[in-house]
Amino acid sequence: MAGTTISRRRLLTTGGALALSGGLAAACGSNTGRGGGGSKVRLSQWYHQYGEAGTERAVERYARAYKDADVTVQWRPGDYDQQTAAALLTSSGPDVFEANGPTLDQIRGGQVVDLTDLVQGVRDDFHPAAIKPKVWDGRVWAVPQVVDTQLLYYRKSLLEKAGVRPPRTLDELVDAAKRLTDSKVKGLFLGNDGGAGVLGGTPLYAAGLSPVTDDGKAGFDDPAAARALAKVHRLYADKSLLLGAPADWSDPAALIQGLTAMQWSGLWALPQVQKALGDDFGVLPFPADGPSGRPAVPVGAYGSAVSARSGQRDAAKAFVKWLWVDRTDYQEDFALSYGFHIPSRLSLAAKAGKLKEGAAAEVVRFTADHGYAQPLLWTVTSRTAYQDALSRIIKGGADPESELRSALRTTEAELRRVQKKS
Repeated sequence: MAGTTISRRRLLTTGGALALSGGLAAACGSNTGRGGGGSKVRLSQWYHQYGEAGTERAVERYARAYKDADVTVQWRPGDYDQQTAAALLTSSGPDVFEANGPTLDQIRGGQVVDLTDLVQGVRDDFHPAAIKPKVWDGRVWAVPQVVDTQLLYYRKSLLEKAGVRPPRTLDELVDAAKRLTDSKVKGLFLGNDGGAGVLGGTPLYAAGLSPVTDDGKAGFDDPAAARALAKVHRLYADKSLLLGAPADWSDPAALIQGLTAMQWSGLWALPQVQKALGDDFGVLPFPADGPSGRPAVPVGAYGSAVSARSGQRDAAKAFVKWLWVDRTDYQEDFALSYGFHIPSRLSLAAKAGKLKEGAAAEVVRFTADHGYAQPLLWTVTSRTAYQDALSRIIKGGADPESELRSALRTTEAELRRVQKKS
């Protein structure tokens, strides 16, 4: 769903990281309508402003159903990540809040509460890619709420007409996009900027690499990274990419209207694509590149966290456990009744009726097999340096090796900073 409202797809873009500066925006909240009388604990819960209709009413309904505290929901428009980053430094922020993270600076700075005990016995039921960036030093700092993912959509009829098979490698994607391009249709749509804004680390994972390794080192100091990014530039240089579409990558309109044969978009677009195209589409992960490559599926998941500044930390933790661990019915409702997303719990995703068949089931499968999330150590500064390099490579044809060396220096400096023992 395109528009000016913020939606869950923000998680999957390189610019969706928590900022560490800025002031609190004016509260634009929604009260649950409970009177707040008696001796019940009062809790404040923050959400970013979702684009999907019905989400705000749903989370208010969940809050009203909780009997052990009066929970007030605040819907926060604007730069939510900046607002919460600032709020964690004060005692006037939320007790419970959605976290696009938390960041390592916030964890090590004592701004969020350890929630490991809340997921005891069910920790392995959370999607590995969703929970991994929320773990530091073996402890869990936010409980994943829902999984979003990106994927490659393609028009079966257009590929069949051109004699092109669905691409399984990055070389095949480059070739297919070129062969599918004619005077009326472009082969591939990666966004109006040529893919620099949305792809992020996906080509690195496709080459068998990662922005940051599990042992905390820069993960793209490898010739395979430059080779993969050079192939992404080939798409741009071949004029195979749709540019200047009426709606950007998150909206499937370009695919539906026949402006492109293939489009990179999100799982949230699947119901719209299916309604418009019926059986005339398929879905794929980003294709693998090179002998060590693997298909790549970017995964994002907001988590529910507790502020260390909360005066009701135990009550806040109890509410998080009730909503995001115990109430699996609400978790499934939140994922699939307002937009289209995968529950963060593997057991819920496996039994959800809307995810059992067709393209949805394929996406669940390859998200489980090939899903990755941005590493906790991949900071805003590192991402920005890499993002700028990626843009220059794709659109400007800059030398991938030189650009990546520059981003590597920034990343290594950041890794030294954030991992320095206090």
